[in-house]
Amino acid sequence: MTTTPLTGFSVMSLLSLSYLTWDWMSPNQVERPSAPDPPAYALPAARRPPHIIFIMTDDQGFNDIGYHNSDIKTPALDKLAADGVRLEQYYVQPICTPSRSQLLTGRYQIHTGLQHSIIRPRQPSCLPLDQVTLPQRLQGLGYSTHMVGKWHLGFYKKECLPTRRGFHSYLGSLTGSVNYYTYNSCDGPGLCGYDLHEGETVAWDQGGKYSTHLYTQRVRRILAAHDPLGPPLFIYLSFQAVHTPLQCPRRYVYPYRDMGNVPRRKYAGMVSAVDEAVRNVTYALRKYGFYQNSVVVFSTDNGGQPLSGGSNWPLRGRKGTYWEGGVRGLGFVHSPLLRRKRRVSRALVHITDWYPTLVGLAGGNASAAEGLDGFDVWPAISEGRESPRREILHNIDPLYNPARGGSLRGGFGIWDTAVQASIRAGDWKLLTGDPGYGDWTPPPVLPGSPGGWWGLERHLRPGKAVWLFNVSGDPYERFDQAERRPDVVKLLLARLAFYNRTAVPVRYPPEDPRGHPDLNGGAWGPWLGDGEEDPWDGVPRRRTKDRKETLKMARTKSFFRSLTTRMMSDRI
Repeated sequence: MTTTPLTGFSVMSLLSLSYLTWDWMSPNQVERPSAPDPPAYALPAARRPPHIIFIMTDDQGFNDIGYHNSDIKTPALDKLAADGVRLEQYYVQPICTPSRSQLLTGRYQIHTGLQHSIIRPRQPSCLPLDQVTLPQRLQGLGYSTHMVGKWHLGFYKKECLPTRRGFHSYLGSLTGSVNYYTYNSCDGPGLCGYDLHEGETVAWDQGGKYSTHLYTQRVRRILAAHDPLGPPLFIYLSFQAVHTPLQCPRRYVYPYRDMGNVPRRKYAGMVSAVDEAVRNVTYALRKYGFYQNSVVVFSTDNGGQPLSGGSNWPLRGRKGTYWEGGVRGLGFVHSPLLRRKRRVSRALVHITDWYPTLVGLAGGNASAAEGLDGFDVWPAISEGRESPRREILHNIDPLYNPARGGSLRGGFGIWDTAVQASIRAGDWKLLTGDPGYGDWTPPPVLPGSPGGWWGLERHLRPGKAVWLFNVSGDPYERFDQAERRPDVVKLLLARLAFYNRTAVPVRYPPEDPRGHPDLNGGAWGPWLGDGEEDPWDGVPRRRTKDRKETLKMARTKSFFRSLTTRMMSDRI
């Protein structure tokens, strides 16, 4: 086969020469002295697994944190990052479900069947049940595991719920987006239901409180109730913020009152609310005696959405795309256990790496879980060593709209360039197919929503389906080198072909009408009962020309356009 000589480690050796060159003025609670630590904390950390707090935000852009943009006020996050290790070559996935699935499995989405889109609320799909999740591994190592916040990994049957996938306790929402106060979640016209769950039951009595505050209070209660000298803790705090709808208490928006763009103003206020929440969680770690033996990881799930106030400037693209603005994530690690603190790391890190890294910190053997795509990057983070990661498969999505100008011939007979895919190897990044909206969007400053100027995109060249960038020397992806370096293009196309041979079938079933909240007491939740036949038949949902389906989709799109317009014009 023509691709054989170009696959395997020989490719990486050819590319290795180019790898990785490249008044909130009041006292911060993070800095306030706490009560003396218990004597047991004098023990060497190696004898006690650390408490792990993994904090994830939703749709927070690369430019939406104080240490990247002084217009955004995040003193607590800035302080934690400055005293820890900032990850400036950290990659996530461009949308929610894929990032969350890769965090919990340590596997690329082509190896879990989740390589297309997100899991919709009525889809009979979830994180594959044959995957051993990160919290399940940690439970096996003696950890007490807790999740608070957004799940978005499927819930059509109880086996899919967080409490069945490794968490001892859960409080949060199962769908992708809810109202921050009422916890109402809509997936189209007439498809609305309540979505706040305590364990495996609907938490009807806990609605009304702003979700960022509710989730923070739950984490503080977990810490207050747990013995720091008992089993180690793993807490996955998955904020709904700063995903739409743009909602937060007025006091957070007031410091941004001079911002002319209302969505950006609200969005900034939501980021500040998250900053306060993280400050309070860190304060609780100190107060209750966990801090000295803790590891705090902060991560976004994907790039920001400029249409909803987010910003990835100066990176190219936005949420949902494979440009750097969609996949370059905010991330840092803060811990007293770091050997080299107060620095910026350029080590290549991917969201799949947290699985083996955290299992290793917990005293486990990550290699025992076969098929992991992640690497243990703790030596690179803690000690400044070279990252073991050399390559990132951003994704291969065979169901996405094929690029009109793509073909197998255009891919040198190695790869059909009509297929949406992206890979980074060393300094080089290749994109094929339709990578998504590809403009450089500065932070929104004009009043109102983007409106007509959103159409000023620098349109991609017609018929083009292959791009190549040296992202170390050109992090903003301004200089396409696909025509100048066909040798590198061929090598990376071969890597895509190699990965594609390991992919499992896409899991993207049709929506099940039994999932409608009206049939489940007005709330989103599992609808497939014990013993009922699973409707998933293994055949991915494909596009149809059926007129009724087209009309349904048109109505749904109209609903979301109207909903977005209302949210964007909702002035404070």
